[in-house]
Amino acid sequence: MLFIGSGLAFGQVTMSLEQIFVEIKEKNLGLMAFDSRIQSKDAKVAGAGAWMAPMVGAGTFMTPYPFQGMVGDNDRGAFMITAEQDIPNPAKIKAKKEYLETQSLTDVFGKSEQFNQYKARARQLYFGLLIDHRKIRYQEENKQIMETMKKLAAIRYPFNQGGLNQVFKAEGRAYESENMILMTEAGIRSKKIALNALMNRAANMELEIDTTFRVDFVPKADLDTSYFAGTRSDILHMEHDIHAMEKNIQQMRQEAKPDFRVRFDHMSNYSAMMPRQFTIMGMLSIPIVPWSSKMYKSEIRSMNFEREAMRQQKAAMLTEMLGMSRSMENDLAVMQQQLANYENKILPSLQKYLKVSILSYQENKSDLNTVIDSWEALNMSQMNYLDQLQKFYQMIVEYEKNIER
Repeated sequence: MLFIGSGLAFGQVTMSLEQIFVEIKEKNLGLMAFDSRIQSKDAKVAGAGAWMAPMVGAGTFMTPYPFQGMVGDNDRGAFMITAEQDIPNPAKIKAKKEYLETQSLTDVFGKSEQFNQYKARARQLYFGLLIDHRKIRYQEENKQIMETMKKLAAIRYPFNQGGLNQVFKAEGRAYESENMILMTEAGIRSKKIALNALMNRAANMELEIDTTFRVDFVPKADLDTSYFAGTRSDILHMEHDIHAMEKNIQQMRQEAKPDFRVRFDHMSNYSAMMPRQFTIMGMLSIPIVPWSSKMYKSEIRSMNFEREAMRQQKAAMLTEMLGMSRSMENDLAVMQQQLANYENKILPSLQKYLKVSILSYQENKSDLNTVIDSWEALNMSQMNYLDQLQKFYQMIVEYEKNIER
């Protein structure tokens, strides 16, 4: 029994948000898939300098067709073997290799973008659990208060100090609180399952969060477009795509350079009187002729326009990100003031209102309906406060995701 108990104790591991980030980065299958793609792209670079396979052949050479009458011994033709090899231009091989080397970085930045998405999702779930733990604490306190009021009303009823309807009303409110607790507990379980899935763990694996974790909004002091250009993974990805496009343009420009081919033929005459012969030829392509150069020249023009469009899109995204972040900072500052009003003014006032109502009821100066009204007002304000707090946390998640911190 001690062994089983110790196992259960060790199963309930309290994890901080940073620990969850580390687990996601190391074990998430979606991120591991990017690693395999990166290795796949790197493997292609090793074959960038490969040549085309040589061509070999065998047959007859200058052999007359049959049934043409007498053919001289010297005109019987020859048996021929041939070998041919294409030799690519070294500049083309180098340009192709440089372009392929940029492809693996595409998945590196893609992995960073995906990790930022997973971090935002994990942060949202973690903050949601913090809200749920506070919510369930409020709900249990409110349930306890209403159960106490129900018992007190039931004691007073035989002495004609309260109506039976008040007993049932308090009982109904207590059951409503119990239902809210069940709903909140279900939400907690769902969020833990989602967090375990992000960390590639069993869905029912125990997970406890640090309920003392404090969520603070700290705006970025030096926020500008240069910060986003050097930090945001999607902007870095786009900058890399522009660089890759330039390498592709450079590769396409090499199409104007010639390729080479070497061919060797060996002939053994069917006539013993004729000598063995060979042919060796070197060939050169001429890609600068007009009917051939149209292809790569049009591709280069097209890619130049595409590169310029990507630069303009990058500039537009930077401006939009800065404006969005500044707007979030303003909204978060306002929401902080609203939450402070709830914490320092609204909730304390309603708690005092409930305490006074309970005290008045105990002194027979008011009825239970007044207590229930004050209890409902406090309950509603607590839920409104937590809803506002959840919106505040959600905007922090979006802000942190936007500045990729």
